[in-house]
Amino acid sequence: AAITFSSGYVTNLTCVSTLIGRRDYVFSDKLNHASIVDGCLLSGAKFVRFRHKDMADLEARLNEAPAGAAKLVVSDAVFSMDGDISDLPNLARLCRETGAWLMIDEAHSLGVLGEKGHGIEEHFGLSGVVDIKMGTLSKTIPSIGGYVAGSAEMVSYLRHQARGYVFSAALPPAQAAAALEAFEVIDAEPWRVEALRRNSRQFIDGLRRRGLDTLNTQTAIVPILCGEDEAAYRMTSACQNDALFVLPVVSPAVPAGLARLRATVTAAHTRDEISSALDIFERAGRHSGVIS
Repeated sequence: AAITFSSGYVTNLTCVSTLIGRRDYVFSDKLNHASIVDGCLLSGAKFVRFRHKDMADLEARLNEAPAGAAKLVVSDAVFSMDGDISDLPNLARLCRETGAWLMIDEAHSLGVLGEKGHGIEEHFGLSGVVDIKMGTLSKTIPSIGGYVAGSAEMVSYLRHQARGYVFSAALPPAQAAAALEAFEVIDAEPWRVEALRRNSRQFIDGLRRRGLDTLNTQTAIVPILCGEDEAAYRMTSACQNDALFVLPVVSPAVPAGLARLRATVTAAHTRDEISSALDIFERAGRHSGVIS
């Protein structure tokens, strides 16, 4: 079963804060999206952040929670600023062992991960290990809104108890129809997923060969590390002056000293377009001092 909300932000904010409350525990990866963080804070639950993708740290923190407490573990599937993929097999294992629920934000994994673009479970060859699947309708799905999928009992509870659903407008029918058709396209045209994967590899490999730092990205979200905020602004300006549209991500959205450009590859990009973009990024990197 599933339920839709008016935006991805509202989806996470509402879902997390409705499903847990005082005396409960919520465990969140330190690089999770702000909407998850805000949902955790709004819930009133004991909010515990574990080191990024550090399963030993998560295990230790889960074991510190009282035996009878309700526990929710939340993680992005693909992290929105770094482009790396969560360790779903070990997240699922720890949740089974400790009796915690597992919620995964698939905003950047739907249509990207897995042979058919079905997301992180397909990517790892798993099925049914995620209790609560959240996603947006404004990334791979080119509409607006967000959704939560899970058991019929949970969805019914959200429908009657989630303030962000009960007291907010529903999706416009045209936007719902556009989203539904996009899901159909993902299923009918899996070649798009492979094209995206191929284009991402070309782009990431090309940036690294040119001396640019893309952190540990594994997906179409490609950070280009600049360091200080001013360096990111200079490199952005150089790219835009060379007819390449890209935007900077600076503090406080990322920690000070980790400012970056955030590029996104699509399945529609051609090899020639990617090659041209790589040359522009290299020139901009040298002009701004990001490449020495």
